[in-house]
Amino acid sequence: MRGSGRTARRSGLSGKVAVVTGAARGLGEGLARELSARGVRVALVGLEPERLARLAAELPGEAEHWSADVTDAPAMAEVAAAVSARFGRVHVVVANAGVAMSGLFDGSDEAQWRRVVEVNLLGSVTTCRAFLPALKDSRGYYLQIASLAAIAPAPLMSAYCASKSGVEAFAHCLRPELAMHGVDVGVAYLSWTDTDMVRGTEEEPGSAETRRRLPGPLGRVHPVAPVVARLADGIERRSAHVYAPAWLRATQGLRGALPPFIAAFAGRQVRRIADDLAAVTRRGLIGPGGAAAAGDTRARGVGEARTDDVGGPAQKR
Repeated sequence: MRGSGRTARRSGLSGKVAVVTGAARGLGEGLARELSARGVRVALVGLEPERLARLAAELPGEAEHWSADVTDAPAMAEVAAAVSARFGRVHVVVANAGVAMSGLFDGSDEAQWRRVVEVNLLGSVTTCRAFLPALKDSRGYYLQIASLAAIAPAPLMSAYCASKSGVEAFAHCLRPELAMHGVDVGVAYLSWTDTDMVRGTEEEPGSAETRRRLPGPLGRVHPVAPVVARLADGIERRSAHVYAPAWLRATQGLRGALPPFIAAFAGRQVRRIADDLAAVTRRGLIGPGGAAAAGDTRARGVGEARTDDVGGPAQKR
């Protein structure tokens, strides 16, 4: 074993090779650690090479990293070839890379809105296309990270919700198409998870307050560790649906009721703070992962500066 991570333990995944995109931080990093602890050989893909290299060195099992943009088809094809050459086979691919922005659609930055959809939806498609030959060869498993946002879309998150609805539909389409090749396809539904991206939303006008006002568990932020443990369990079972946390399963039966409920509930909140929302010029994606995806340092998150129309550069805090 190597590094300072958890000691690897035996599981049904031991010796398998898993690719995790968006592995530099947040959910991807946590899942890579969990899979490695279960004896998985992990291929880390992301946009922050220093963080990826450090993670690869810390994992208890065999790991390697590649820096690539999931929306770049030639680059992802090269990564897929390199992963197969390095590990021999690929048994699991987790399309996890994702970014977000917050705010009203009206007045939003078109390029940044488009970038969210490109990374979350088209990046997943590109990832799947690049690794599909390897998955067919191993009769492997593809896990698409979706979100509660696909079931219960909410205001101030139009790009994110649209992209997560898209990846959910994409995975459902893939499942019967790939079954004849022995490839299983899963969709993972997540709620608010304690990552840089979610913490970054705490600085967005209205987002944190709206989330905290949601009833029951809908607004609760969940720690990463139990979420990635459930994801790894789903991967081991090759599940068609993975819910992390488990209560999300109940939302499937409420798909018709949740959007109008949220529209009525959140609509009042949006109207109440509409002036504050309109006053802020949103530049960049949320959090340091968003900055990497945007190719600059403009993404906003905890401890990062913002710029708005009314006060100039915000103070770091």
